Amino acid sequence: MRALLQREACGGELGEKRGCRSQDAGRGRAQRGRCAAPPRPGLRSPGVKSSRAAALSCSRACSCCLAPWMLPRPSLSLLPRFCSFLPIATMSSKTSTFHLQQPLNYRAGARIQPVDGSHNEEVYEPATGRVMGKFLFSGEKEVDLAVQSAKAAFKIWSQKSGMERSRVLLEAARIIRERREEIATMETINNGKSIFEARVDVDISWQCLEYYAGLAGAIAGQHVQLPGGSFAYTRREALGVCVGIGAWNYPFQIACWKSAPALACGNAMIYKPSPLTPISVVLLAEIFTQAGVPNGLFNVVQGGAATGQFLCQHRDVAKVSFTGSVPTGIKIMEMSAKGIKPVTLELGGKSPLIIFSDSVLENAVNGALMANFLTQGEVCCNGTRVFVQREILEAFTEEVVKRTQKIKIGDPLLEDTRMGALISRSHLERVLGFISQAKEQGAKVLCGGELYVPDDLKLKNGYYMRPCVLGDCRDDMTCVKEEIFGPVMSILPFDTEEEVLERANNTTFGLAGGVFTRDIQRAHRVVAALQAGMCFINNYNISPVELPFGGYKMSGFGRENGRAAMEYYSQLKTVCVEMGDVESVF
Repeated sequence: MRALLQREACGGELGEKRGCRSQDAGRGRAQRGRCAAPPRPGLRSPGVKSSRAAALSCSRACSCCLAPWMLPRPSLSLLPRFCSFLPIATMSSKTSTFHLQQPLNYRAGARIQPVDGSHNEEVYEPATGRVMGKFLFSGEKEVDLAVQSAKAAFKIWSQKSGMERSRVLLEAARIIRERREEIATMETINNGKSIFEARVDVDISWQCLEYYAGLAGAIAGQHVQLPGGSFAYTRREALGVCVGIGAWNYPFQIACWKSAPALACGNAMIYKPSPLTPISVVLLAEIFTQAGVPNGLFNVVQGGAATGQFLCQHRDVAKVSFTGSVPTGIKIMEMSAKGIKPVTLELGGKSPLIIFSDSVLENAVNGALMANFLTQGEVCCNGTRVFVQREILEAFTEEVVKRTQKIKIGDPLLEDTRMGALISRSHLERVLGFISQAKEQGAKVLCGGELYVPDDLKLKNGYYMRPCVLGDCRDDMTCVKEEIFGPVMSILPFDTEEEVLERANNTTFGLAGGVFTRDIQRAHRVVAALQAGMCFINNYNISPVELPFGGYKMSGFGRENGRAAMEYYSQLKTVCVEMGDVESVF
């Protein structure tokens, strides 16, 4: 997760990426100082700890309530103010209660079935292994209709002032804040992560929209004085129709990370979520429409690899932003290159976390847990190679194992759960396969690493495992070299700074890295030497929206978040103005 879970809420404890990572719950500490949504009648303030949030009853028989796209059990109610198709779930609601009924494509301001839909894809609930419904993949005709719809909306949106765009983004952020519990519940049901973390994801999402709303009115160029009173200036202009292809580990948040800067710059966006988590981005599309974007400005197309190919190769698509695995990223880049399209790639990682003997042990342990076990370990920037200086190896390992064994696994909709279900059965088996291979290669399983079956019978087919800590690891082991994308920590001893830096950089990835030490000079020296786009000193896995996020080497290029993202969703035009007569040599 790309924000540090607020300590007050967790009591100081953590108490297709592989499948389609083509494709970070309170407020992240990196975003502190921003308030959550104000309380409304019947709902508690998001910042208040509670085991139950009161539900709102529909005061009128709106058409949405009469035809909900997710059927709740009788104890659930609908949020009338926004006439959403998704019911609000009380915090006492349980898993295995939702069923998909409405279309998941969104075009020109409405849910639609793709005109050339094919391949009925099943949507699973990771917590139970239950099929919640089916949806159609989009074909080439549907992709073209989505692009044409976005082009028409772009002509309207790009002519609005930055302040006009800002007001719409702020309204969208407000709606997300008010629908926080609804969206977080849907993320948990479709992704498997704990409701506690899902709330953080939603908070980061509205903060992202607010941040780029603030930048929308500040887009500016440069003025240059030329001889003779002439001058030149630059201006930043929107690209046009942009494509966002998201991941399944942070479905709603990644969609906001891509759409917020794109829309702030005046672009339109077509978004393709992972087939494993197709639902919550449709809520975002409805929210954008309600906030006031032109119909078609943010469209959603569902599908797999073929749908992604149609999007990347469409002649009217100006840019592609992709979050996912390295192999898929390479294909995205190849397809986009044929049309000379700029791309932003946020790919995989195998990041080092370096812990020196002078570090505060408790902080180092907390950092290692946060660097490995958020979202069931399904985080691209996780610090899964934990290098520990030999003098504290035994004490560190003992404490990490003790804390890991205390992590509460189970129903992700329960308030005290800190680790939910992995995304799919095949991904779970893949992660367990890495652990088996690690044992064969000489690693020692210090704790976890096996299936976990909750006592609740309805969860017996869910995709759960115990978080794993591996000892006796070597740099040449597969578990150390390859991205596992699951709750598996590899501990590696080291002796000197020079040695650990060479080992830390000995990877094709370069997404993130971290260091724990009390020596501030060494801390800055180490992060300067790390070949990674995101580095942390005495912390890990915080990524405020104000700062750019992206990697080195095979982890991709381009940046999301921060002011830097605005450059990747706009193009620079230079204008020269002659104030005198034109001279000619002819």
